[in-house]
Amino acid sequence: MTTPDRLASVRYLVDDVPAAVDFYTTHLGFTLNTNPAPAFADVVRGPLRLLLSGPASSGARATADPGTPGRNRIHLIVDDLDAEIDRLRTAGVPFQSDVVSGPGGRQILLTDPAGNLIELFEPTHP
Repeated sequence: MTTPDRLASVRYLVDDVPAAVDFYTTHLGFTLNTNPAPAFADVVRGPLRLLLSGPASSGARATADPGTPGRNRIHLIVDDLDAEIDRLRTAGVPFQSDVVSGPGGRQILLTDPAGNLIELFEPTHP
């Protein structure tokens, strides 16, 4: 396990912690770090620690009005966006956008089971 001071942590509010853990570990290459579900779990990919807080967690209770997920998102860099899209579509993962291309690369958005946004990004290679 990587020490917490070497990781950037992001908290996502989810309505089903086990479903979120399954989604991130099965489809996006995260590994399970801790799992005191059903209230909370955290998963890690590289330097990112994703805190998955269910309705009973203190992180979710601290939010005055969780409402619907925001437009913020985690940004995951991939080597081959088209291959990732094909792999995830085959697994039944729905996307929230088409591929968008810009000067820095190409991206597409998908959501986790709770509706939190995830951006897959393939940088332009010089």
